[in-house]
Amino acid sequence: MARSTFKVLFYVNGSKERNGIVPIMGRVTINGSVAQFSCKQTIPKTLWDAKGNRAKGKSIEARDINHALDNIKAQIIKHYQRISDREAYVTAEMVRNAYQGIGCEYETLLGAFDKDNATFQKRVGTDRVKGTYMARVRARNHVAAFIKANYKRSDLSMLELTPDFIKEFAVFLSTDRGLQNGSIWTNCMWLKGVVMRAHFNGLIPRNPFAQFHISPNIKEREYLTEEELKTLMTHEFADAKLSYIRDIFVFASFTALSFVDVKELTTDDIVEVNGEKWILSKRHKTKVPFQVKLLDIPLQIIRRYEEFQTDKSIFPNLNYWSICKPLKKMIKECGITKDISFHCARHGFATLALSKGMPIESVSRVLGHTNIVTTQLYAKITTQKIDHDLTMFGDKLNQSFGNTTMA
Repeated sequence: MARSTFKVLFYVNGSKERNGIVPIMGRVTINGSVAQFSCKQTIPKTLWDAKGNRAKGKSIEARDINHALDNIKAQIIKHYQRISDREAYVTAEMVRNAYQGIGCEYETLLGAFDKDNATFQKRVGTDRVKGTYMARVRARNHVAAFIKANYKRSDLSMLELTPDFIKEFAVFLSTDRGLQNGSIWTNCMWLKGVVMRAHFNGLIPRNPFAQFHISPNIKEREYLTEEELKTLMTHEFADAKLSYIRDIFVFASFTALSFVDVKELTTDDIVEVNGEKWILSKRHKTKVPFQVKLLDIPLQIIRRYEEFQTDKSIFPNLNYWSICKPLKKMIKECGITKDISFHCARHGFATLALSKGMPIESVSRVLGHTNIVTTQLYAKITTQKIDHDLTMFGDKLNQSFGNTTMA
């Protein structure tokens, strides 16, 4: 940006003249952007030199006013130089605000991202988990790397952002970072959210990413069908560790618990209601309460490991990373070729429950979801379920229209 486009001018506001006295105003002009401000000075209208932008004459009053205006101009020039040394894009409003000390001089993208993440971090342990916070930090670092690679800068003013920025960021994540579509979508949505909140809070005049949309194209998670689950349950493993992992996976498939919820399950979470055992607890991730009736199969699994229970833990010594590879080995040994992770047990529960006629509202409650839309992502409507529902629909139609003859 050329320094020659920067100007500071002074003028008087004749519309507010009182008894021949007028207030002195200032105007900053930078590359076509204009910002006005009050100099907090007044002068007799007859003493103002409009052409020279200052008081005329050599009276004490004129000298004092001109000294004050020179001081104001020097301060504004200082703010302009300081901001332009750090920012490639400077507006008159940014300089005017810096001079007046209104709010912050400007809002940078990474600065806003850091503030957003700091606010999110305060919720960790309450209704957010540390893993999500760390993912947001990685997203912030991706943005920093993109700015450095594409703009050769350490940060950008939000006023510089254009719709192309986030589009190019998505390409950067794919080509330079090697991320898949789902991860690209997540990182772009967090970036979009930071800018959107800055706009809503009045920190930037517009949201340049408002029209940006990208499809997550999230890969459908696998799940075990009823027959595959039976195969897994009846398979005899020579390795006791695989047998233990099988039992934990089956337990999750009949209770819809996530791995961390299974790991943290204690005897205190199991209560008796009307003579039957229930799990009453809160999801580790969201702290949302859930309740699950313990059916025969999960009860059998609990009893199988009662003698190994320590410190009230139902399933002691569980570690997620130590079961990832053995879990896939266990699935393969059963002749199942699907790419199954432990989390697929929850999807399997949702699908099996819906196929057996459980209302999706009840499935959502068991899963501990705060939004039924999330449950819909988990649940897969099987062909058998559709056939069953259509058959029931047909039976009801026959009862209503059975005696009706087409003309």
